[in-house]
Formats: sequence, C-alpha cells, structure tokens
Amino acid sequence: MNTRKIVAAAIGVAGLLTGTVCGSVASADPSGTPTYRQLSGVGSDTTQGVMNGLSNVVTINGVKVIGSYDAVGSANITTKDPATTPGCTIARPNGSGAGRTALSNSLAAANNCLDFSRSSSLNLSAATPGLTYVPFAVDAVSYAITPTSAVPRKLALTDLKAIYHCDPNYVGTAPNFGLTVYLPQAGSGTRSFWESTMGITDADVVAGVYPCIKDTKNGAPVEEHDGRVLDDNSIAPFSIAQYIAQSSQTIADLRGRAILGTVDGVSPTTLNSNFGVKRDVYNVIPTSKIATAPWSTVFAGSNSLICQQSNLINTYGFATNAHCGDTSQQTP
Repeated sequence: MNTRKIVAAAIGVAGLLTGTVCGSVASADPSGTPTYRQLSGVGSDTTQGVMNGLSNVVTINGVKVIGSYDAVGSANITTKDPATTPGCTIARPNGSGAGRTALSNSLAAANNCLDFSRSSSLNLSAATPGLTYVPFAVDAVSYAITPTSAVPRKLALTDLKAIYHCDPNYVGTAPNFGLTVYLPQAGSGTRSFWESTMGITDADVVAGVYPCIKDTKNGAPVEEHDGRVLDDNSIAPFSIAQYIAQSSQTIADLRGRAILGTVDGVSPTTLNSNFGVKRDVYNVIPTSKIATAPWSTVFAGSNSLICQQSNLINTYGFATNAHCGDTSQQTP
C-alpha cells in the first residue's frame, strides 16, 4: 500500500465536513414491571443493547431481575425504589470505566444502589471490595470511515497502528493533519481496548504525545459507536456487534454514513469469532456474590440464565463465548 496516498487524498479534500456530533439518544432504561429490579447495572455503551434485551427475557419465578441503565440518556438515574432503598438517584455513568467506578463506590458505601456493571474491556487492577469480570459474549472491533473517505477500506493492522501513532506518512504533519484520528470518550471500554490494540497508552494520549488523536468534536465528547461524527478525513474504532445490531435495527441506528474497514484481509461482515481484533465482553459483579442468588443464577457458570440466551446474544451481533459464565478473572 502507498502510505502517502492517505495523506495526499485527505489534504486534497476541500476542508472538513461539518456533520453533527453524536448526541444523546433515547434512553432504554428498564421498562415494564417491576420498575426496579433486583440487579441494577450501568456502564458500557457496547453491551447496553444486548443487556437491555436480556433484561426482558431473563426472569426468576416469572419476574424480570435485570435492570440495565444506558450509558447515555437523562443526567441522573434512580436504580432502586426510593421507598425501600433511598439515596439511589445517581449521575448516569457513561462507559465501562465509569460503570466500574460507580459499582465500586456503591459497594464501598454498602448502599445497595448497584449490583453489577457492564464492561467491554478487562481491568484487573486492585478494587475494594473485590470484583469479578464474568464474560458472556465475544465482540470484535474494526475501524469506521465514510464511503468516500480518504482512508482505504482495506488496511493491515500495522497500518492502523501507524495511524494511531500519528505517523506523518499516514496522517500528515502538525498543526494541519490530513486525518482526524478519533477515540471515544474517556472511560470507554472500547477506547481502552483500542488503545491496547494500537500499542498506545491513555496517559500518553491525554498528555498529547499523539496530537492527531481527538476525543471531542465541536467541543462535545465522541460517543463510541456513533458514526455521525465521521467525515471524509477521519477514522474511529467501531464495535462490529454494534454495527450489525444497528444495521438490523435491533438497536438505534447511529451509523450515519459509517462503513467498517477490512483488517488484515478479514471482512467485518459476520459474527465476530473469526475477526482478528476481538475481545470478550463482561458483566462485572462483586466477588463476594459469586455463589449468592440472584448473581449466581443470572451471571455465574456456563448454565447461568444469561449463558442460556445464546440466540438472543447472537441477535445483537455478538458471537457466543466458550467461557460464558467463567468467574476466574478477579481483581486483587
């Protein structure tokens, strides 16, 4: 591939397209009865759709038990019945990191406001009380561009790494880079996973070591898996499961003009078990609750209520996880 072709084509486009930054989408917080559920969870945008779907079919004695709150929506959420568990109106956590922090804070306060969090990345750094990352599906991540983008539709992983290292042969030179290289908002699990895959650290991104990388547009954070942020001179990571579910209208379609690129010759058009850049996705639960119902019934073990729903999980674009329900990945 002619690496300079990307820069030349990008600079040749007359200015950046304006576009609309990803904004708030309609919340899909728990609906129907009961209003408040035994297991309330927050966090990852990547898995909120499938967990919302699971919340409607996973029941114990005919009663829905999962209350999954979206990453984006109203500023605050109320996760428990104020009449029985007061003080559970909290700021809505956006992303895997924010969800994990909110869960940890709730457990430390022993206020029973949150019972699990959604995570699209694995973080086994120390947490008090201890947390367990329970995998339930497999996702993959590719790069998103527009159909008329200056970026080729087929790249090697080494090309992507060069782009996210702001190699001038790919992105041009400062201050007027030929490409805008996007990452999702701070705290996003997809951001963390993509940084690790690209061989960069979040600390270096924040410190400006890679000046072509942006996580805002027009002053607003770039929400993960929202293709409306893209123009012909930009690139962003995008969950293949999210893209599949959005294209089938299983969840809200926020793709805009986004298409997914091929990485190392593998097309991102099917379930994700064969794609090179793949990851497990998790529900994070208190380690102390692994053997306690309803956590044990819903999350833990290959025969858990979630792991029994492989067809529904596939409907949301995720591949089946051979280690669904495994409880071995725990924080110190």
